Amino acid sequence: MSVQTSRPILPGATIGLLGGGQLGRMTALAARSMGYRVVVLDPDPHCAAAPLADAVIVGAFDDVEAARELARRSAVVTYEIERIAPAVLQAVSECTPLRPGAHLLECIQDRARQKRWLADHGFAVGPWRDVTTGAELEQALVDLGPCRVKRTKGGYDGRSQVRVARPAEAVRAMGQLNGPSVAEQELQLRLELSVLVARSPRGSVVAHPPAANWHDDGVLGFSLFPAPIHRALAREATELASSLAVELEVEGLLAVELFVTQSGQLLVNELSPRPHNTFHGAGAACATGQFEQFVRAICGLPLGATETQGASVLVNLLGDLWLGPPLDLEAALAVPGVSLHLYGKEPRPLRKVGHLTVCGATVAQALSRAEAAVAFLEPQIPSAS
Repeated sequence: MSVQTSRPILPGATIGLLGGGQLGRMTALAARSMGYRVVVLDPDPHCAAAPLADAVIVGAFDDVEAARELARRSAVVTYEIERIAPAVLQAVSECTPLRPGAHLLECIQDRARQKRWLADHGFAVGPWRDVTTGAELEQALVDLGPCRVKRTKGGYDGRSQVRVARPAEAVRAMGQLNGPSVAEQELQLRLELSVLVARSPRGSVVAHPPAANWHDDGVLGFSLFPAPIHRALAREATELASSLAVELEVEGLLAVELFVTQSGQLLVNELSPRPHNTFHGAGAACATGQFEQFVRAICGLPLGATETQGASVLVNLLGDLWLGPPLDLEAALAVPGVSLHLYGKEPRPLRKVGHLTVCGATVAQALSRAEAAVAFLEPQIPSAS
């Protein structure tokens, strides 16, 4: 039986975090600035959130006893990562409010289950197929044409997914993925958007305006907030995302990734029940950033204002940058409107180790400043002299 309460959880209480990665770190930073205590459960005692936590409970994401300890020490528990075992979610919810609820993570953890739920509830998704064998993928490629094939569980930032163009490549692709997958038709896209929706335990709903996103081989490169799109499209995307949050009874945040096709159709790509990489820059252009909003939502406080006051660009910084010549961070930070956030992670190829937030009075100014800052961080070829 789950423990639920609609009473606000006020500053001074303890928030429990399942996961201590960079999203947990930034959530903890927001929580502490608002006067909350923070306890983290993570397999790594030196996880990114550890320096900001009152305590770190070292345990795997399927460690039920560690989860119960976290719940006993917390007034509310949330998660910053999707790969939490169902038994852990159940154990937490028996002791203390878990927000968002286990039902939401159960829907989202499996890509095939998520897509079926979306379709069954009337939300448009791109053409796709369940595939578990090379023969099934071969038929999907015949039916759909070139596809991006993704493992149903796990994988992010382009991991555990491959592009497959021809039926002859099907067996090799399924061997690479080594498990149940979904084959998604490659679409002709005009734009990729995301919308962040907060919903409180009492049912209040507030959305941040859409962000426009650009990826490189499945890894987010940068996001522009707010997206420079027509008001009608922004309204449609926001209403769609808000209706998803209501339908799923979210208590916390729901990030909705959307495709805009060349024909103008709006399709749901994926859902994330937590803060989202594409909204790291929202706090520079709104009164309320996503991490403060997350804390407000899970604690049952009034949700913050999300009207924009200028524009911002989020630029992801991958570990690759630290593996070459020294970065000229001093020059990048000298560009007006630029701020740096590092996650305390060891640099590795393709690993997100930080980001730049670049703000401006207008979209054009924010983009120009971001371009100038990034130029100082690109690898420089030494001169021959």
